[in-house]
Amino acid sequence: MENGVVAVAGEALVDMVPAPVGDYFEAAPGGSPANVAVALARLGVPARLLARIADDMLGRRIRDHLTGNGVQLDHAVAATEPTTLAMVAVGPDGGASYDFRFDGTADWQWTAAELDGALDGPVVALHSGSLALTMPPGAAALRELVSRAAGSVTISYDPNCRPLLMGDPAGVLAGVHELLAVADVVKVSAEDLEWLLPGTRPEQVLEDWIARGPAVVAVTLGGDGVLAGTASGVRSRRPGVPVTVVDTVGAGDTFSAALLAGLHRRGLLGAAARPALRAVDAETLDALLDEAALAAAITCSRRGADPPTADDLESRRSTA
Repeated sequence: MENGVVAVAGEALVDMVPAPVGDYFEAAPGGSPANVAVALARLGVPARLLARIADDMLGRRIRDHLTGNGVQLDHAVAATEPTTLAMVAVGPDGGASYDFRFDGTADWQWTAAELDGALDGPVVALHSGSLALTMPPGAAALRELVSRAAGSVTISYDPNCRPLLMGDPAGVLAGVHELLAVADVVKVSAEDLEWLLPGTRPEQVLEDWIARGPAVVAVTLGGDGVLAGTASGVRSRRPGVPVTVVDTVGAGDTFSAALLAGLHRRGLLGAAARPALRAVDAETLDALLDEAALAAAITCSRRGADPPTADDLESRRSTA
C-alpha cells in the first residue's frame, strides 16, 4: 500500500514563538500531531489530520497552514471552542519550553461520534501522542480510537510529555504503558524519559518498552543521536547529525514523521506488514534512523517547526 494514508490524531494549536528581532512574538501554527502531519505531507506521504480546529482567527490560520502543506482535513472537526495557545521560550542552547492557554479550548473536546469513520479509506497507519492523549475529556475518545485501530493499521506513538499540563509523571507513565501494549512504532525523547522515569538509563527503558509489545522503539538523545531496538532483537545506536541549532521546536515531531515516511516507502505500514515490521533487519533499522535523524537535524537548523521536504533531505544527503 505505497499510497496508503497515514492518519494523525491530536492537537493543532498556535505557538507564540519569539520573533528574530526585539521582544516580539510571532503566531506559528503548531501542536505536535499537526507538526507530524505537515512533516509527513512534505515528505510525500498522504497525511490525514484528525483535529478539532476552531473557526476563529487563529483556527483559520492553522487550517490554511495545514492545507497549504497538503495535509488532508476532510476528517477534521470544525470546532466551536477557541484555539489553544502555546507560548514558547527558547533557551540559549536552542531548547524550547512551553506555557499554555488551554482551558476549554478546541483540541480537548473530542467525542466518540466525532471520530466515527475517522479511519475510513486506505489508511495504513495512525500516529498520536502528546497532550491530546492525556487531556480530558477528549483523551478517552482518542485512546479508544487508537486501541480500536490497532487491529487494522500500524499504530505509531510519541508520549511527547508536557510536564506543565500532564500532572503526575507516575499517572502519565501508567497511561504510556497502556498505549505501548497496542503500539507498533514508538518514539520517545531522553527528555521525556527523564520526566517519566528519572534516573533510569535510556537503555533500560528501551528493553522494558520493547518487551511490552511494540515492533520498534526509538529513544532520541538530542545531539547525541538515537538509540533503538526491535521486537526481533536488533539493537542500534546512531550518531547525531552535526548542525547549528536555531531551536528544537518540531524536531521530535519531524523525527516521528520521517521514521513513518521511511516505513511507508519500504511498504512496512499496515496490518498485513506487521510481521515484516517486527522482523526489520539491522541495516534497514539503521537506514530508517539515519533518515529520521537527518530530517530532525534540518528542522533544528531552522526557526520554529519547519520540517524538510523530501527534496531537502535528498540535497542534504548528496552534499554530506
